[in-house]
Amino acid sequence: MAIEVQPFRHDSEKDQSAGSTPSTSNDQERNPHQVPIFDSESLTNPTSAILYLPPLLSSLPPGVEVPVTQSEKPPLLTETHLPNIDPVSLSLHKALHYFRPLSNEYASLPYAGAFNWLALDLPLDEEREWYAVVFRSKRKVGSDSSALYEADRLAHEEAVSNGGLIMYWYGVPDPQTGLNLATCIWQSRRHALTASSRPHHIRAIKLAAVSYEIYNLERYRLLKVKGKQGIQVEEFSVGVDVGW
Repeated sequence: MAIEVQPFRHDSEKDQSAGSTPSTSNDQERNPHQVPIFDSESLTNPTSAILYLPPLLSSLPPGVEVPVTQSEKPPLLTETHLPNIDPVSLSLHKALHYFRPLSNEYASLPYAGAFNWLALDLPLDEEREWYAVVFRSKRKVGSDSSALYEADRLAHEEAVSNGGLIMYWYGVPDPQTGLNLATCIWQSRRHALTASSRPHHIRAIKLAAVSYEIYNLERYRLLKVKGKQGIQVEEFSVGVDVGW
């Protein structure tokens, strides 16, 4: 998963389309932790529609009421629960039920233009900032992903239990370029840095180097301004704390 150091990611998806995207013959829900296969066929000719991919939201702390949403495409939820969440981050968590890419080419688009940030519906009177990490990657054809994938899964649950991880979203390889994108949204940069020091994450980043031909990390500040509805995406400035 995309945390802070050399990240790692899930390469799985719900095989389901949205809007006018054509359905495929493989329209079935898929376990988000099912090990994917990376070969020349799956990287260049994916069998599933890729415009709609569900966000993987961290389950809310015990005792926190789960928001009721009307989304026809519900998100996936982690088995592990967050230890806590602040009220404005709870509003973001609810809004992210509707998070989606705006184009099949999200892996090569600027982060601010790849997703429906401005359409996310948060209360007008709230304001806050969050920290986002983006991982752009290209898997090595034929790489053995089972060990990395299991380490990724464990690191993700570890990050949720430690607190601060609101959402993890992961794409599928572009059929032409093989490029992919994953992103995490954190309550703060400090949460992300703490997660990067945990044992499962450390193991995962050690496995990542042999599995990726390309992997680049980007960092952003997500901003909710009082009086405005959606989310603004800004470049992260080195040395500046983001969120709390």
